[in-house]
Amino acid sequence: MAISNKRISDADFNRIRSEVLTHWHTGKGVNFEEAVEFHKSMPENKIFSLKLKKAKEEGRTLIQPRAGVALIPEHIKLLTYLQDKGEADLLPTTIDSYTRQNRYNEADVGITESIKTGKSMLNGFPAVNHGVEGCRSIINSLDTPVQVRHGTPDARLLTEIAYAGGFTSYEGGGISYNIPYAKNVPLEKTIEDWQYVDRLTGMYEEAGVSINREPYGPLTGTLVPPCISHAVAIIESLLAAEQGVKNITVGYGQCGNLIQDVAAIEVLQELTDSYLQANGYSDVITTTVFHQWMGGFPQDEAKAFGVISWGSAAAAIAHATKVIVKTPHEAVGVPTMEANAQGLRCTKQVISMLSDQRLPESLLKVEKEIIAAETRCILDKCFELGNGDIAVGTVRAIEAGVIDIPFAPSRFNSGKMLPARDNDGAIRMLDIGALPFTQDLVDFNKAKIEERANAEKRKASFQMVIDDVYAISKGRLVGRPR
Repeated sequence: MAISNKRISDADFNRIRSEVLTHWHTGKGVNFEEAVEFHKSMPENKIFSLKLKKAKEEGRTLIQPRAGVALIPEHIKLLTYLQDKGEADLLPTTIDSYTRQNRYNEADVGITESIKTGKSMLNGFPAVNHGVEGCRSIINSLDTPVQVRHGTPDARLLTEIAYAGGFTSYEGGGISYNIPYAKNVPLEKTIEDWQYVDRLTGMYEEAGVSINREPYGPLTGTLVPPCISHAVAIIESLLAAEQGVKNITVGYGQCGNLIQDVAAIEVLQELTDSYLQANGYSDVITTTVFHQWMGGFPQDEAKAFGVISWGSAAAAIAHATKVIVKTPHEAVGVPTMEANAQGLRCTKQVISMLSDQRLPESLLKVEKEIIAAETRCILDKCFELGNGDIAVGTVRAIEAGVIDIPFAPSRFNSGKMLPARDNDGAIRMLDIGALPFTQDLVDFNKAKIEERANAEKRKASFQMVIDDVYAISKGRLVGRPR
């Protein structure tokens, strides 16, 4: 196996970089030394890592939407509205689907059609096509830090242009932007490509520019057990830290049970710090992000606000460093900027009301112990499979089903582990698959599923999984039979 969790040498990086920057003509606009000076000229209020660090120190939860359109003026207008009217603390630039697949010619067609029609014909912002100066026009027009959010297996050129363009935070990773997004891309390839992304981030850090990196926490977004998303987030943090990344935000997608969600965020922070320190990365600053419900939404806007509010409450009580906000148009398609701002203001109101509240540790203790134990089982097995190398161990873990992401399209993912809710709505494992749990954890999950089955007077089966997938869109958390 060619990959390993070792820092890329300068010679190897420069060799790869000379080829990456030729993937589209805008790569010619990247000048590392000049980009560093541009970042250093930016005021502190535009720097993502500084705002996250301050929020963590103050115990505040920041709010951030998703948003992106094809043309620069309209994208600036959208983000300015979310900044001013939506009261967003942090801003996104969501990248279009063509760019995510490195199909820049088709993104160019989308730009042309958007100009002709007067509306965005792409489902995001084509940053590679707009180039360094196009990205800088966005950064220069706003007073708030901006992050690139995408879903790109090979994000190397996008990263080069985004960083040179002044973006100060970047989402994704070699696992989280492969297994949940792609069908045929080998994990070795994406881990290697994302080592390039992280090494570039480390180079900026070494030049005095701190860029925040955020592994994508929700993965497939529906019924993902905390131990699975936690294991992936921590692995991607370790891979990033080896390349010199110093500011990392680990994420988690809302499951819906308040105790499980709060416990999960607290454990994620604790375990990430623990594994980073144990592996020699003691100088990395970590923060957390809570993603509001990533599954199906009710079509009724009033009911959708209920789902948004519940996610806001969980993020506030968990004291996540930031929360990614949904909109009341989630079930019907791309939201208007007004609806996007409504979701933000709704979230900010709930967070403000709950910012001083915490759940007692006695309520969280058991759930925290379960999540931590399950996550450690997976991570420790990954290290074992890789003979101490987490990059090698991760590839082997995916092959063996030790890491098994539910509902993932990748043909390299096992797909044998099946999640379902227990009688209280927490996510457990209906089928453990090949997850390397100790017998007590296997028995715990089985007992929790059986408890629900008995309460519903039916056998524990795949029908529970189906019912749970659609439950929230139908107004429930647990998919009870009628």
